[in-house]
Amino acid sequence: MSEARRHALAVSTALLTLLGTAAPAVAATAPTVVQAPLAHHGGGLRNSTSGNWSGYAATGSKFTSVSASWVQPAVSCTGAATWSSFWVGLDGDGSSTVEQTGTEADCSGGSPVYSSWYEMYPAYPVNFSNAVRPGDHFTASVTTNGSGSFTLTLADTTAGWKRTVTKALRSAALASAEVIAEAPSSSTGVLPLSDFHSVAFSGASANGRSLGGFHPDAITMASGGVTRAATSGLSGGSSFSVAWKHS
Repeated sequence: MSEARRHALAVSTALLTLLGTAAPAVAATAPTVVQAPLAHHGGGLRNSTSGNWSGYAATGSKFTSVSASWVQPAVSCTGAATWSSFWVGLDGDGSSTVEQTGTEADCSGGSPVYSSWYEMYPAYPVNFSNAVRPGDHFTASVTTNGSGSFTLTLADTTAGWKRTVTKALRSAALASAEVIAEAPSSSTGVLPLSDFHSVAFSGASANGRSLGGFHPDAITMASGGVTRAATSGLSGGSSFSVAWKHS
């Protein structure tokens, strides 16, 4: 994957909480964590394989909004450091810009660590300070006026908090809309995927109608012949799940 097309999702030291806009590593020996646009896309196929994404991505139109809800999964941790993220976004599938917001479920030092964030690539990501707990219900959206102004909203409807950020990115391609579970990457490639068991997405929509109306690409996360995460069928045009298979 192209280093120039990477967009970062930083993870902090002890609690994986981002400080300012820097991108610290989990520990001195750990890699700086980033997230990349869709890697190894299936070239227009409707059932693609990617090394880092699993979920649904719609292309072939100009996209000005995307939204979905999900339940924050709990991760099972061993001694290994692992990462996973769950988000909605515009761009990243066949374009070099990415505008997204979501949550994180990682393992550090054998313990689970949960967080939330937004990002407007090429700027560094910014983590929200609000606590994220497994089982919390999240709703997220990214919208644009089509002229470079974006509003990114993430709400924890269980805990009762909501964060809304307005940013500008005139170079945004608006070429795709996606709802994704991702294995983040470092400068050396895709990182081990946290065992998040399964995440259920619902209410997936783009441009004000169900995501299924755009005949989105169903993406399976796999590499080296090993399936890392599998995407279910799209129920009612707006609901699906992603199941962890392998780190």
